[in-house]
Amino acid sequence: MSQQTKEHKVFEAPEFNVNQWIDANGEATTPIKLSDFTGNFKIIYCFQSWCPGCHSRGLPALKKMVEALQDNPNITFLAIQTVFEGFNENTYEKMVEIQNQYELKIPFGYDAGNDGKSRSNIMKNYQTGGTPWFIFIDKHDNIVFEDFHLNVDAAIDFLKAL
Repeated sequence: MSQQTKEHKVFEAPEFNVNQWIDANGEATTPIKLSDFTGNFKIIYCFQSWCPGCHSRGLPALKKMVEALQDNPNITFLAIQTVFEGFNENTYEKMVEIQNQYELKIPFGYDAGNDGKSRSNIMKNYQTGGTPWFIFIDKHDNIVFEDFHLNVDAAIDFLKAL
């Protein structure tokens, strides 16, 4: 019987190309770029404000990770509302409300495509499968994990070991 192993492929992360951001305090800020955090491990959380799974699983998982790792200067957390439908409901204002609702003191981006009403640039460039979606990018800017499903406790243990 032959043994098959799944090859793990690492891909270089593309630039975000997200133009609307708020900082950790909810204030509008200049566009954040992937290159702003070279040398750090980056956790990107993609969501839509009207996504039930984002509220029941994704945002609580993000909050748990942020709280567990907030003192680690080598880890950067970002949340991006990756709009691909419901453009009238998944608005910039809703993104700001979610940052406040979950008391997440991390930058948030709003991405509804270049024209504000087409598929998110993150979704196109990172080939994400919808929301909620987690992307882990290592300190060399390589994507090392991306998926709907995240075992948050295992992720925290992994990140603490970095």
